[in-house]
Amino acid sequence: MQTKEVLAALSALAQESRLAVFRLLVQAGPAGLAASKIAEELDIAPSSLSFHLKELTHAKLLTSKQDGRFVIYAAEFSTMNGLIGFLTENCCGGAPCSLDGNAMPRPEQPTGQC
Repeated sequence: MQTKEVLAALSALAQESRLAVFRLLVQAGPAGLAASKIAEELDIAPSSLSFHLKELTHAKLLTSKQDGRFVIYAAEFSTMNGLIGFLTENCCGGAPCSLDGNAMPRPEQPTGQC
């Protein structure tokens, strides 16, 4: 991912409702959810939800498709994975990290924090 794309994604996620929408759609998986179901699950007014969905779509974090009279939104996992990869690219100086944030020891490296 390029820096401009990362900034757009982080900016879109830096709002409580949009973050909740994105997390809900990640949980829903590739099948996604109808906008009406998202509004119901998160108790967001349709007019507000429309704005948030537009922002997330513009940041390429969501895709949408028409299914009859419903619009189905799904998380764009390739963008999510690209964002995570960008943020963790240089984690621990290239050494594998454990779940507690400590660098896994290399034979030539002493153990310690990342």
